[in-house]
Amino acid sequence: MSQTTQNFPSRIVIASRESALAMWQAEHIRDRLRALYPQTQVSILGMTTQGDQILDVTLSKIGGKGLFVKELETALENGSADIAVHSLKDVPMNLPEGFMLACIGEREDPRDAFVSNNYANLASLPAGAVVGTSSLRRESQLRARFSHLKIEPLRGNVQTRLRKLDEGQYAAIILAAAGLKRLGLGARIRDIISSDDSLPAVGQGALGIECRTERADLVGTLAPLHHADTAACVMAERAMSRALSGSCQVPLGGFAEVAGDKLRMRGFVATPDGTRLIRAEQTGSVSDPEALGKAVAQDLLAQGAGAILAALAL
Repeated sequence: MSQTTQNFPSRIVIASRESALAMWQAEHIRDRLRALYPQTQVSILGMTTQGDQILDVTLSKIGGKGLFVKELETALENGSADIAVHSLKDVPMNLPEGFMLACIGEREDPRDAFVSNNYANLASLPAGAVVGTSSLRRESQLRARFSHLKIEPLRGNVQTRLRKLDEGQYAAIILAAAGLKRLGLGARIRDIISSDDSLPAVGQGALGIECRTERADLVGTLAPLHHADTAACVMAERAMSRALSGSCQVPLGGFAEVAGDKLRMRGFVATPDGTRLIRAEQTGSVSDPEALGKAVAQDLLAQGAGAILAALAL
């Protein structure tokens, strides 16, 4: 349907967390919508979520990354906002009834980044060096490869984490490359960690735009921002995680890549200490990404991932 015949909203309010990265993401979507629909008023409603307020405990102990999403969904439900912009890796695998991902934007670099003031890469860190990360996924893979390092929790927004590094609390920290690049902090990256060595989180680097399921008008409005290849990859990754009941309480990663009309998908499940790490890889059709994600999950379960997941649930 052409822009001249479709009814676009006269006003769109974007709910966003107030961290610098979240606001960059919301402003990016705002600016793209303004360029597409100059007749539409687009504004941002900044909010502080429970996940932003509790900074002294790892997310896996207080309910997971869904704590970054709930308040934004409340704003959608009560009508104070129309859409919410999320880092997709923060979005729970099962959305509450009445909510949907209306659009998935093109992915930034999905890999993890090594950030340090004194060392060039992970391999150069001496025994006992303290590495900061908030992610069980990163921690388990680090412990599996570098058992001589000391892994410590690291919470806060990107700037807070960098400040803690600069104050000398850590020899190095691991962050998502996408966030650093989006904030213009790419120069802080000393090394991009290969996805073979640190498999990314499900959805890492991709933006998701959430709305209420009855807002068909918004789905049409957001369609030009939807990136089909990224969406296929993310749908495969999320299907794998969903089949494994994944959350940030579970050390797992999933990463899909498009190659022609095929999707290559890799996944892993590990014990938090990295002593057991199960990997799987499958190739499937771009047209049925969820089937591929489920197949990778079944492969992992067949190798014994179920026992690891059951132990973590205790």
